[in-house]
Amino acid sequence: MSNTLKILVVDDSAFMRLLISDMLSEDSSIEVIGTAINGLEAKEKVMELHPDLIILDLNMEEYDGLYAVKSIMEECPTPILILSSVGNTNLQPVFEALKNGAVDYMNKPNRNKSKMRDIRSELVQKVKSAARAKPKKIVDQKPETQLKVTSFRKKSKYDIIAIGASTGGPTALERILTILPSDFNIPVIICQHMPRAFIPPFVQRLNSLTKLDVVEAVRNMEPKPGTIMFCPGHSNLILKKEDDVAKVDFTDRVFREYNNPSINAMMKSIATVYADKSVGIILTGMGKDGVEGMKSLKTQGAFTIAQNKASSVIYGMPKAAVESGAIDLELDIKEIGNYLLKKL
Repeated sequence: MSNTLKILVVDDSAFMRLLISDMLSEDSSIEVIGTAINGLEAKEKVMELHPDLIILDLNMEEYDGLYAVKSIMEECPTPILILSSVGNTNLQPVFEALKNGAVDYMNKPNRNKSKMRDIRSELVQKVKSAARAKPKKIVDQKPETQLKVTSFRKKSKYDIIAIGASTGGPTALERILTILPSDFNIPVIICQHMPRAFIPPFVQRLNSLTKLDVVEAVRNMEPKPGTIMFCPGHSNLILKKEDDVAKVDFTDRVFREYNNPSINAMMKSIATVYADKSVGIILTGMGKDGVEGMKSLKTQGAFTIAQNKASSVIYGMPKAAVESGAIDLELDIKEIGNYLLKKL
């Protein structure tokens, strides 16, 4: 039983606490060691029981889920998986929870509790993945100071920046992109593992936080300076060259490591189209998606960066890329934005 994951379930509905506990307990490697009805009790139970993971609702009276995330991450950092219906109508609280230290998120089925059992398999998978995270104590959320950059009018030797991220990625991306100035003249393309419905509101959020234009990529869109393009979740995005112009396209090819959107698909195509004129960055996440893509970039002479272990929520994808020999430099997440400004 030493490998059993100890779970705390936090929800203000007695029915949901019982249902979630029953669903998880069907897996012999998971044990629900306690429940709580609000954020305050959740913090108290964490201090008492020391769970490996907290499954947390966001909508609770008095002390809600955001209170729980902030207080737990300040006093006793513990992996938190958000499981809430709030994301069906408004994803901003979910993004705030992630920014404050939550590891991952899932939507409850919308207005249909009988459908909860349909998500059991995904929930168990998320629990096992999120429990491996190494959350950090939240001490200071002040944004990094941007380096003084006189101008980006001079053309860089790089023509595109490609970023891949998974678990822990939304917060990591915010920390990088909010550093980039309004005249940053290199196109950025991002592949973030995220449910299809989550991508448009996340793009909206980033657009409100950054000085650049953040958009969801569509077919035939051209990467342009001042624009950050996001891979949508309906297919695997690739770049192709037509009449010497790079354009967005999509492929039906299935990628084993992760599909829709695949980091490998995006980065392999960038290696073909841009070669040594590209910068590849692999951020926090579970698994190995992006490793083959980063290897392709490295082979073509691109410059490659991985988020380091100390700042990764899950040091899976960066570790695999480093071990493959595909990485030129490992950096803390708080250093990557300013490093790009210096290097480019």
